[in-house]
Parts: sequence; structure tokens; C-alpha cells
Amino acid sequence: MPVSDTPTVRERRQRGRPKAFNEKPDQNTIKSLDRALGVLAEVARLESASLSELSQSLGASPATVYRVLTTLALHDIVESDEQMQTWHVGAGAFLIGSAFLRRTSLVERSRPVLRQLMKTTGETANLGIEKDGFVLFVSQVETHAPIRAFFPPGTLSPLHASGIGKVLLADFAPDRLTKFAKAGLEAFTEHTKADLASLQLEVDKIQTCGFSVDDQERNLGMRCIAAPIYDAFGEVVAGISVSGPTSRVSSDKVKELAANVMRAASTISSTLGHVRDD
Repeated sequence: MPVSDTPTVRERRQRGRPKAFNEKPDQNTIKSLDRALGVLAEVARLESASLSELSQSLGASPATVYRVLTTLALHDIVESDEQMQTWHVGAGAFLIGSAFLRRTSLVERSRPVLRQLMKTTGETANLGIEKDGFVLFVSQVETHAPIRAFFPPGTLSPLHASGIGKVLLADFAPDRLTKFAKAGLEAFTEHTKADLASLQLEVDKIQTCGFSVDDQERNLGMRCIAAPIYDAFGEVVAGISVSGPTSRVSSDKVKELAANVMRAASTISSTLGHVRDD
């Protein structure tokens, strides 16, 4: 039998890599570029810094740091304030970063996290955004349990009677929240927060603990725990939740489930470029 000279999948080089590529990082990095990116990262971290401050922080000579800065400045990646003698991130860096934001897909980036959240909690995981005063569910991973919540993509739900809706409301400015409540809030069950006073108390609680609980406020016998998702600008752009019957999502499980939901929200937020202010 003739031996084929067709390369195997393992032997084929990955696209975007040269033929002579090998897996040793120290042989495939450009040290000057690596140094420049380190300087840029430090400028971004300090926000405003003099040459001596950068030099000291990086543990590099002022001459070396200055050469890097002037090179980056040629491309508007950094800029200097001649009067204050400080360096800042430039508009060029923003333009490059914007390319990342343009390709970011909330649903695409959330999908694996939703699947993992469902596996971890055993309950249906949901993703929703605000749309004209409602929660628009854009993605869901259903639990395999026989009794489960079901919000197929495209479903709309009132903000004030939804776990995700309430974490979105918690980001509203006070006057916007007041206007929203005064437009009228339907009481779906005896547990619905259907007036401004009770909704405000709920918002205050969410802002303190970082998650919301829909405790049979839309449907009796169903409970939902949600947390906010932030984008690169620190703005709440969506919410993630787990939901299920109160027989499984019991009151004594809320804290544990909330920790899982908040962890998932933080993971998605990070993929969107959000940096936590710890």
C-alpha cells in the first residue's frame, strides 16, 4: 500500500502561522514589541504618569521608556501633555480597542457560560436585555428536569416582575425609575412589587447585594435569581439568571445559586471588556 504524503490534521500548521512556526514562546515573541505593550499597559493603568514615574514603575531606564513612548506616539497610541509633562493613552489605542467592541457578540460570548451555569445549578439559565420597558430574552439553556421555566428567545416579560428585569431596573437613574413606576405596574401575583415604594426598596437591596430574586412575582410556584452583566464602559447591558420551581429553587438555596449566577455574570462581563473595581 502506498504511503500518502498528505499531512495529517496534527501535522498541518494552523492558519495564520508561518511554516517555520514552533510552539516555543521565547523564540516567537518580539522583545521590543513585548516591552512596548508593557509600557502601554502601564500608561493605561496609571492613567496619567510622568516619564520618571513610568520608568520607576516598570523598572526600566528613562531612555528606554522614552523611546517606546515616542514610537507609540507616532501612531497616536499614547500622547503627552507638554505642560504637565505627563503621558496618557491616546486616541489611536481607542480606535484599535473599538475593533474588539465591534466584533463582540453578547449572545455568542454568553452561550458557553449559560451552558455551564445550567450544568452547575441544574436549573434553566437565561439571558435577557432591556427592550422598550420589558425584558427581551435572547438566549436560554434549558434544564433536563421535567418541570422547568421556559422563556424562548424573543419572549418579552415586564421588568418589575422578572429577576433579570429587576437587575436592569437597579441601573436606572432615580428619575427614570420613578417615571417607569408611575406609568403603572401590573400585579401578577400577591408577591409582585407593583408600586414605586416597594420597587425602590427592591432596587436598593439589589444594589447592595449584587443580585435579584423574582420570588413568585410573575408566576406562583416559580423562583428566579439574576445578576447584571456589564460592558467595557461599566454599563449594565444585560442580565443572566437561573429559574425553576420553588420546590427545587428553595429559599435556603438562594444564596448558593446567587453566587453561581454572579460568577457567571462576572465571566461574561469580562469577555465584554469590563474590569471590576475591586
